[in-house]
Formats: sequence, C-alpha cells, structure tokens
Amino acid sequence: MSELFFDKVRNDPEVMAYIAAADDIVEAIGYTEHAFAHVGRVASVAENILRTLGYSDHDIELAKIASWLHDIGNLVNRKDHAQSGALMAQQILLRLGMPYADVASVVTAIGHHDESVAEPVTPIAAALIIADKADVRRTRVRREEDGTIDEAAFDMHDRVNYSAVKTRVQVKTEEKELWLLIEIDTRYSSVMEFFEAFLTRMQLCRRACEKLGLTFHMNINDTAIL
Repeated sequence: MSELFFDKVRNDPEVMAYIAAADDIVEAIGYTEHAFAHVGRVASVAENILRTLGYSDHDIELAKIASWLHDIGNLVNRKDHAQSGALMAQQILLRLGMPYADVASVVTAIGHHDESVAEPVTPIAAALIIADKADVRRTRVRREEDGTIDEAAFDMHDRVNYSAVKTRVQVKTEEKELWLLIEIDTRYSSVMEFFEAFLTRMQLCRRACEKLGLTFHMNINDTAIL
C-alpha cells in the first residue's frame, strides 16, 4: 500500500459525500459535530499515539484511514453505525485498490470503535478508540444559522463539550502512561458532571490503553481524576 493512500481516501468524492451526509443525519437527531473536523482530529491523535509508541508507518497509515472513515455508518443509522460503517468502508477501500489484509485491519478497527460494541482488539482499533473518545471540545456543539449558540437548548453532552476549552492527549513512553488532559469552563459543566457523562468512554479508553501497554489517566483542570 502506498504511503499516500490516506490522501487518496481523504480526497475521494464518495468518501467526502458520505462524511458530509452522515454529519447531516447526526445533526438532525441532535448529536454534536461528526464531520471533517472530527475525523481529522481523530486521525491526527491516533497517528500521534502510534508514532510516539514506535509503530510502523504502515500501521499509522491504516489507523488514519480507519479514523477518517469511522463514522460514515451514521449515514445509514446512528444505531449500529460502527458495523454499517465498516461494511461501507470495505467496499470503498476495495474499489480504491487497498490490499485485502489492510482492508481487514481498517474494517476491524471501525467495527469495534463504538461504545456499545467496542473492543480494542488490535493496536489500530485501540488508537482509534482513544482518539475518538478524546475528541471533546467546544466547537463540536452545534450553532444556529446565524452562528450563535442556544445554551438554553443544551443537553448534558452539549454542556460537557461546550465546557471543554482545551483537550490534549499525551503519551509518556518512559512511564508507559497515556494522559487525557482537559481544561473545562465550570460555568457550563462541573468536573463531576463531566466525569459522569464520559465515564463509559473513559473505561473504554483504559482498556484501549492496556492493549497498547499503557495505563490510562485523566486530568481535569490540573486535578488527576483517574
């Protein structure tokens, strides 16, 4: 597989159309942003995790491709979107000429990324899980057509995302630790509400870190939570 295959996937008209349409669907049912900003951030964080841990360029490329495609199943339905997205990705990647073994790696990671079925069965799947669940930020909250924010309409996940001023994933190789560092604005969400809203995700991140030989830690507003 060419090292430029990720760019081939990212710029494919079918992929671009599916990501945009899938985000329209999740917006219609009241979810936060799942478009190009999300998949781009997930791809970048997954790459950073695996590169810091010394994984091959090939594995990193597969993780970036899985990250870019991981939410296209929302086009079909939010329910079971990991599985439908994996099958959609399979067809796209075969059309683009990806080797079967690489298709299998990407499909596996996509199919295991959602909380309801997620398991960090491979390092690529583990990196995708961590990067996806760590994407908590203010800009994921939907804006009105005039660009304003309707705070009165916030649900808990809107409040939690809107409170996240800064989020960073840090891998400490010597200590074999991965830290999710978050700065929140407590005017919109308390530390306890933030923790409660993402407890399941953080438990999943812990299992993903174990797959990578790391221990998972979370720090909110300079206070270690896990």
